[in-house]
Amino acid sequence: MAALGDACQSARDSQLIPCKRAPPNATSRAIALFDLDGTLIPWDCQLLFRHFVVRREPWRALLLPVFLIFTPLAGLLGTECMKRIFLSYLWHVDASQLAAYAREFAQSLMPAIYPQLRERIERHRRAGDLLILSSASPEFYVREIGALLGFDISLGTVVTPGALFPDLENHKGAAKVARLKQLLDSSYFIDGRLPGSCGYTDSRADLPMLAICERALVVNPDARLNAMALANQWEIVRPTRPWRSPLDRALRLLALLIGLGRDPGGLSTNCSNAARP
Repeated sequence: MAALGDACQSARDSQLIPCKRAPPNATSRAIALFDLDGTLIPWDCQLLFRHFVVRREPWRALLLPVFLIFTPLAGLLGTECMKRIFLSYLWHVDASQLAAYAREFAQSLMPAIYPQLRERIERHRRAGDLLILSSASPEFYVREIGALLGFDISLGTVVTPGALFPDLENHKGAAKVARLKQLLDSSYFIDGRLPGSCGYTDSRADLPMLAICERALVVNPDARLNAMALANQWEIVRPTRPWRSPLDRALRLLALLIGLGRDPGGLSTNCSNAARP
């Protein structure tokens, strides 16, 4: 857990995103922190939203080469820069139209929420816990998704759309912890951790978030995260994902990226999602 502690320390040193502080009168509530992409749904919402928008404004597919040209330089440019380039398909989008898309998109995701994770959300709600959705996806639709699922707070990457490469503050990794420390009253934290909290994720990028939680649950973890979960006695769930094979997944990803097909992500059908052994 030492590595997790170091990750958490780096979050304290990172730049904070200005936002209102939560009132200190509810610090006795336990906190449930949920990631979104790959945790509540099987896909990265950024691909899903791109497909959603391009299906409605097909001309935006012509901006795909802008992203593809820079893809070989991803390692050099970094995640935040590549995210700005990826969002080039929203160039000159009308703010009111984007808000409408975000609301409609959030609604379209509801059948795809893993039942096991929806049940966890409801369990925390019944217990009176503070529900926080914390995602690296753009906040303009994360807020809408969180509202439909009943989250108390929904946080994502703050994006200023309009420019070809929009300004943003990437809400990923240690930045999630930094923003929580800005948002929540300090009395929520004891020795840098959130007493009684539980973190939910599918990704090692969220290790800083898990570092401040007392308990954790990981969703369809890769081999390294699975090993960490076993070592730390974190709960593991494996909901069924919509693709049938690696090739099927690759074809669906391509369709989502290009804007082909009505529903390559399989969002309109709620699969059985039974946990695999």
